[in-house]
Order: sequence, then structure tokens, then C-alpha cells
Amino acid sequence: MGDRRMKWFFLAAALATPQIAAAADAPAHLSLVAGYKAAFVCSARFNAGRTLEEIEDDELHRIYPDYREAMARLPDPVIDDEKKTVTVAFADGFPPRIASWRPFLGCVQSPSGATESVKAPRLARRAAPDNADRPWPVGDRLDREVFADTPQGFNLAGVVADAFDRKTYGAGTETTAVLVIENGTIVAEKYRDGFDMNTPQRTWSVAKSIAATIVGAAVEDGLVDIDAPAGLSQWRGEGDPRGAITLRHLLQMASGLDSTPAGNRTDNVYFGGGRVIDHAATRRLVSVPGSTWVYANNDTMLAMRALRERMKSEKAYLSYPFEQVLDPLGMDHTFLETDWNGDFIASSQVWTTARDLARIGLLYLADGMWNGKRILPEDWAAFVATPAPAQPPETGAPRPGYGAQFWLYGEEHGLPKGTYAARGNRGQFLVIIPQRNVLIVRRGFDDGGGFDIARFSADVLKTLETN
Repeated sequence: MGDRRMKWFFLAAALATPQIAAAADAPAHLSLVAGYKAAFVCSARFNAGRTLEEIEDDELHRIYPDYREAMARLPDPVIDDEKKTVTVAFADGFPPRIASWRPFLGCVQSPSGATESVKAPRLARRAAPDNADRPWPVGDRLDREVFADTPQGFNLAGVVADAFDRKTYGAGTETTAVLVIENGTIVAEKYRDGFDMNTPQRTWSVAKSIAATIVGAAVEDGLVDIDAPAGLSQWRGEGDPRGAITLRHLLQMASGLDSTPAGNRTDNVYFGGGRVIDHAATRRLVSVPGSTWVYANNDTMLAMRALRERMKSEKAYLSYPFEQVLDPLGMDHTFLETDWNGDFIASSQVWTTARDLARIGLLYLADGMWNGKRILPEDWAAFVATPAPAQPPETGAPRPGYGAQFWLYGEEHGLPKGTYAARGNRGQFLVIIPQRNVLIVRRGFDDGGGFDIARFSADVLKTLETN
């Protein structure tokens, strides 16, 4: 084997275990970090229309601590606005990392080592209708003044403003958007400079709750049964114990699949250009399905993969979330990104706006109904908000429980019983409070999870009580 081929062999081997790679093979670690940079610059540029300076200040600032030093050493990305590609060089003798944009599906990474943009699946469909002049919530037109912008809403406006002060709800937190909805009406809406109702951000793990919504629509349509075996093709061999894993197990983070390293770090798929079928579907079973809760990005990706294997074609799979969920709700500023094999990376790689995210919440408050049409099964909201049999381990202080791709809050957190939420890295939240018919959306660029969403939500509710 020649020197050049040997280099590629060791690079590929190291990429299979990124935590080891960081110490053992610098080019492999740099490849992941360069993939991170290419992915975020591509998505923020072409999904959200942001400048490189803005991206460096937000999307590339306060990233994973183990990526920061390497990120600082990487050269500037090369952005091709015409081809809608981003490349990031990372080591002499290796091709740069490449990310390319597609309508509706956002950016996709080429596998590490690729010398050109991969021919990833594209979605040929008409653009969603312009909803700017349609009334909320299907459209964006508001027919009344936002309550917090009136003299009577002064107290609510004050609480919302405190979310942006970088101290009240967490030192150093960076809020970009807050949206409060009561009884279906927007009562507060505020954005940081450079953001507005049309600016999508990466949802991080809030995407998991969107994935659960898509699966719920598929249940309503009779495409899947959450209590039947998930049926992935890799698990159909005679005697394969993974054949017992159901969609319910996957949605409740109790698949029993190995999730090391940490289940919320699937860097090979997120930043390495890896495929879901190669990295998530090949995990071995380490506990009885349904018996143990482990937070795992793989479980969400596999739930979406199971849906794909029920579809008659790739086009049907890629179109389904838009036709059955996003389009009916008016979510026309949302991008569902995939790997280069066309599998949705719905554990994290969704870009959406505060208003589009609120529409998901309204669907749940309406028990799955939208404009007279049932999108989710009538018991789906109860399912995602009911504690799963296996729960996160106790840590002393009250921590949220887990349902099905949603986190569970209650009186022990200062919130009404039955509150549930979508949560994502860097401060992404959708809080659903059925007892009060209230939704709270908060978006940000925090360093980790420093924003106290429970206290903020409680303060919002107290203010609404007094008005």
C-alpha cells in the first residue's frame, strides 16, 4: 500500500472513533472540525442568509470545547454563492471538507475525502405558497397589535426583555428570539438585532420533537405502527436481537443500543459526512429494549430511517414531512437536512424559525388537529407527554422527565402539571403548557445549556396571570 493510500486508511480508521482520533490523529480530528465549519457556514449562509462575520460571531462561537482550538487554526471557508457550496481546508495533502445546499433540504456534507460535492438526493417540488399575507397561524399576518407592545403589556414586555440581558436567566446567555402565544394569539415577540420572524436557526435537539411529529403523522396515515418491530433491513437477520426494537422504544430513548461515546455526540454523521445507515443502524444491543433510558441521537435517526423503509420511494420519503406536516402548518421557513444518502438527520439538523416552531406547539395544543384536519392521532399529544417506562437517572435536583422525544416538566420545576418541552443545544426551547393554553419559544446561541427555561417560563406565566 502506497504512502498516500496509507494516509487515507489511517484517516478513515481514526474518523470511526472521533474522541480517540483527536488525540491519536490530528488530521482526522481536524477533518471533523472542518466538517463542522463547512456545515454551519453552508446552512447559516444559504438557509438563513447570514454573512460570514455574523456566522463567526454566532454559529461558530462557543462551540464544543474540544473543537475550539482546532477551529481557531482552520482557514476561512471558501463560499461559492453561485454554486451554493462551502469548502474548508484542514490539512496538506487531503481534500477540503465540502458542504452543498439544496432547496428544502438545506446543506449536505460530502464524505470526508471527497474531492467534489456529492450527488446527494434533491427534492423536486413546488415552493410552498407565500404565507406573508395570510392570517396567523397558517400565515404571518397579525390582525391585532402584539399585547407586549401595548401599554397594558408592559410587565410581559419586561420579562421578555430580561431574557435578552445575558444575566437574568443565565450568565452569558445569548437570546436571539422569544415568542409567547396564549390561546393561539401571539402576545409577545422579540428578536435580537439581525434576526426576525423569517430567520431560521439550527434547532439542535428540538429537531427530535419535530421528528416525533413526523412519525406521528405517519401513524395517523397508517404507514407505521409504533409497537411493531422497527424493521430496519440491517436487523432482519435470523436471530438478530435488534429485531425486537420498536418505534416506541426508539422514540422513548430506550432502544437498548450501544450509545458510546456520549449519545448526544454523533459527530461522524453530523460533521464527518457519515451516513445514518453506516453509523446508527450498525450499533450492537447492550440492554433489553425498553428497559433502560439512554439519550441517543441514533434512536431518533433510526426512527426516521424506519419510516423511510416503509415508503415506496426516496421521493415519497423526502416529500412526506413537507406534504403532511410542514406545508399544512405553514412552516415555509423550515429546512430538513439529510446525509448524502438521503436520510433525514432529524436528531439535530433542522433549521427553522421561532414562528414555525410555535406552529408545531399549536398542533399539539390542538391535539393534532389543524384547520379541521387531523394530522396526528388523537392520542399522540398524550403519548409524547406521558413519562416513558424508562426514565433519566436521578441527579439530586429535580430534572425533567422524558416522554417520547419531548422533555417533561411539572410543579417540581415551578410549572403547571403536564408541561412538556422540546429542548436543544445552545438554548433552543419550545415549551408547551396545556393547562394554560400557552406556548413559549426561546432561541439562542448559549454556551451549552445555561438558560433557565423553567424559571423564565414561570415568570411569563405569572405575568400573564396579572394582565
